[in-house]
Amino acid sequence: MTRCSIQLAAAPLFSFILAAGFAIPIPVFGHAILVKSQPAADSTIAESPKQVDVWFNDKVGSEYKALAVINSKGERVDNKDIEQETFDPSHLYTTVTGLPPDTYTVRYRVVSLDTHIVTGKFKFTVNKP
Repeated sequence: MTRCSIQLAAAPLFSFILAAGFAIPIPVFGHAILVKSQPAADSTIAESPKQVDVWFNDKVGSEYKALAVINSKGERVDNKDIEQETFDPSHLYTTVTGLPPDTYTVRYRVVSLDTHIVTGKFKFTVNKP
């Protein structure tokens, strides 16, 4: 077999190995992303919720987590009792008591699986019934 024929025979094998390498999923650790909240971000609701919930696209660390509900005057109005769901570590919540009509900002801070701190905020409004 000549050198040229060996190279021609190896080309399809090399192409197969290269394609297979791209087809194998490689785990990539990204930052946690808020995917859902209750009340929903930018929503208007008719009555006060009993708690504010947030869900992320992946589980988040149990340490250094924060979740706060703040009224339009800048006062914190949640019960400062943040919890992480035992069987769904992507879910955090805090309770609130009788929120009057106002616009509220929810601020959160979590640690992603890749150990980066992720912060964010969203608003919701409680309207007069």
